[in-house]
Amino acid sequence: MIRYRTKPEHADENERLIRGVFAELAEEGPDGLHYATFRLDDGVSFVHVAVLDGEENPLESSPAFAAFQAGIAERCAERPDPAGATAIGNFRLLP
Repeated sequence: MIRYRTKPEHADENERLIRGVFAELAEEGPDGLHYATFRLDDGVSFVHVAVLDGEENPLESSPAFAAFQAGIAERCAERPDPAGATAIGNFRLLP
């Protein structure tokens, strides 16, 4: 799970780049990845949740994800903060 806050002037661009990642994932359909991204109600905070079935992360070879990551430092007011998490409840979100 990763949470960060963008600069207000870059929030829409960030969303556009994220949508590009999901468009590529829909087209390619890689196995082993369960992934969701949320834009929080403040309009500038984002949360990404990724669950991998194995050790391989399909995002690592994604051109759209590389484009998203390329300017993340410049878009952020608060840098991405990755954290591991343990699911304590799940209803059809995770495999």
